Amino acid sequence: MAASITVDNPAEIVLDLSRLLSRITHATPTGVDRCEMAYARGLLARVPERLSFAAVHPMGFYGRLDRSAVLRFLDVTEQRWSSHGFTSVWDKRRFVASTLAALRPRFSAGSLEDRPRVYLQASPNNLTRPNLVQRILANERARFVCLVHDLIPIEFPEYGRPDGVAKHEARIRTIANLADGILCNSRATLASLHTWLERIPRAREIAVAHLGTTKRKLSGNPVAGSQFVCIGTIEPRKNHLLLLNLWRNFAQLAVGDVPRLIIIGRRGWENEQVVDMLERCAVLKPYVVERNDMSDVEVTETLARAKALLLPSFAEGYGMPVTEALSLGVPVVCSDLAALREAGGEVPDYLDPLDGSSWRDIILDYHRSDSPLRAAQLARLKHWCFPEWGSHMDTVIDLVDRVTQ
Repeated sequence: MAASITVDNPAEIVLDLSRLLSRITHATPTGVDRCEMAYARGLLARVPERLSFAAVHPMGFYGRLDRSAVLRFLDVTEQRWSSHGFTSVWDKRRFVASTLAALRPRFSAGSLEDRPRVYLQASPNNLTRPNLVQRILANERARFVCLVHDLIPIEFPEYGRPDGVAKHEARIRTIANLADGILCNSRATLASLHTWLERIPRAREIAVAHLGTTKRKLSGNPVAGSQFVCIGTIEPRKNHLLLLNLWRNFAQLAVGDVPRLIIIGRRGWENEQVVDMLERCAVLKPYVVERNDMSDVEVTETLARAKALLLPSFAEGYGMPVTEALSLGVPVVCSDLAALREAGGEVPDYLDPLDGSSWRDIILDYHRSDSPLRAAQLARLKHWCFPEWGSHMDTVIDLVDRVTQ
């Protein structure tokens, strides 16, 4: 008979770290990487006595992870994100080899005490393999709680990889069939997911929890320079092409002081036209800078000194760059999407991502030292409350307890 949850016997939380372990060679984190890290840190701070760690090892096998090795791994990973990664190829190889050895699965749940248990996953890793997930849940004798980031590969297949639809449909089917609790990062994501859940009716708990923002320390008092910043993987969905064409127009007209654009993000997929403009368009060279090697500290310092964050995306599941910019006191000009409105509230200036003229006009307005639109947003920003990870983690723990009652 399965153990029941009581005040004296709360459910164990087994946090899956497969995502971070699979990204061990990467010095620059993605939004999903940051989210899994935030779950580890947040649960360690709130319920350390209930928390265990597990992963599907890059070698392919699943198991629990040694806690002390996990803590060292989390510390070193955050240090790498804050700096420039590895000092040399040999440094990288040593770290990868030693970490993979230290984090090899040590034991399974079969030898653990009989108690309520939840397997918690904050990333999409391995969700394309429902049989594997079922084996993990059976081995752990656990309920399953999963965070859904978005359904963009299904809803906007034109912006993804050729196999993106099939893979993401498999992930969502796994969640719909197996999850006892589902967290969505926005009401917009939940609305997209709802159709899938209706197709597979079963008892499940659902909650919406906006992703948190970590306030970062700055060196000195940042003063807005002449640059605008765009943050995100260089892929068609992010609509970098709109900005590059506007900047080419600014440069060709050369009316007054041409603003600078700093594009921060690694190169993704299906982005040939954007890359061609970045590499071949000579008129852009003095004004547009591409940076895909910035540390977290450098990103924060650069963003804090921007006139505004520009985010002309066609689709988003949430809007972490929006909340990060606003938390630094930096105005945001972004697409008028439901998910971004959830993130930014009434503060940002929202525009149609297809309306190039409006984007041109607002960028030129913001570039003025006496910009009325920028001043108006800064006034609205004073009343904005940034989302905290603490609130998100409270929702996570509440959902865990609900599915084990």
